[in-house]
Amino acid sequence: MAKVFIDGSAGTTGLRIYERLEVRSDIELIKLPEEKRKDEAARKEALNSADIAFLCLPDAAAIEAVSLLENDNTVVIDTSTAHRVNDDWAYGFPEIKNQKDMILKSNRIANPGCHASGFIALIAPLVEKGIISPNDNLTAFSITGYSGGGKKMIAEYEDENRGGLFDAPRQYGLTQCHKHLPEMKKICGLNTEPVFCPIVADYYAGMEVTVLLFKKDIAEIKAIYKDYYKDGLVKYVEAADENGLLSANAYEGFDDMQISVFGNNDRALLVSRFDNLGKGASGSAIQNMNLKLGLPISTGLNLSEAIK
Repeated sequence: MAKVFIDGSAGTTGLRIYERLEVRSDIELIKLPEEKRKDEAARKEALNSADIAFLCLPDAAAIEAVSLLENDNTVVIDTSTAHRVNDDWAYGFPEIKNQKDMILKSNRIANPGCHASGFIALIAPLVEKGIISPNDNLTAFSITGYSGGGKKMIAEYEDENRGGLFDAPRQYGLTQCHKHLPEMKKICGLNTEPVFCPIVADYYAGMEVTVLLFKKDIAEIKAIYKDYYKDGLVKYVEAADENGLLSANAYEGFDDMQISVFGNNDRALLVSRFDNLGKGASGSAIQNMNLKLGLPISTGLNLSEAIK
């Protein structure tokens, strides 16, 4: 039975992983008492005794946690930004070409960012198939629930005395230095980071990433997606709108991703929808764990009808 340790189990990503794993009978969770949760010696022992270690920590703390490892056998799945563009780490998005093999060969796996997951699912196949050039300049926007901002943002949004500005969607990443941009560029094989406009809104969870394209054959793009995403937790869904609208929280609570194409050959919208805490974080991390343990990738995950 695999031993699993979640370093940072009190955060939103760690809590979701814990909820998914605590009901499973095929793994043993290594648990630290509350007073030892931040104790370096206790964490070091837990990390080195685990078969799988999830790091649900800020970047600096994740780097520090890796330094505590004294063996190469513990599989580390890091949900922070710290190692996502590090060539010594596999990028944990197995649906993209070659990534599954790299994950299976590596004991150091960088879990993708939430916004980045939606962008990469849309763009990487099109770069690979030559529909989009690595030299193309792309624009994307993404709507997310406030759980993506972690415990501090959740508390702000759920504060009964919050200000009125929280009632409307709020754009952020205004400096165009969002932390997901480097992985979006690298994993998609682009030469330039996209112009990226993330927006947080007053709902708990769910994400909708949209990339805008001009003068492309959308029938060809749809065919590529249908063929590319035959396996895994990403699936193309035809015309998945709701009476002309598209809700960003449609996949809340699920661990898979739906992608769709809208518009026409003059102006097209590529859209991915998923839970920012599911395929955008915890669900993806557990999927990578399942791969490393030789289990069906959906083991212990909550899947939508699009995948079932």
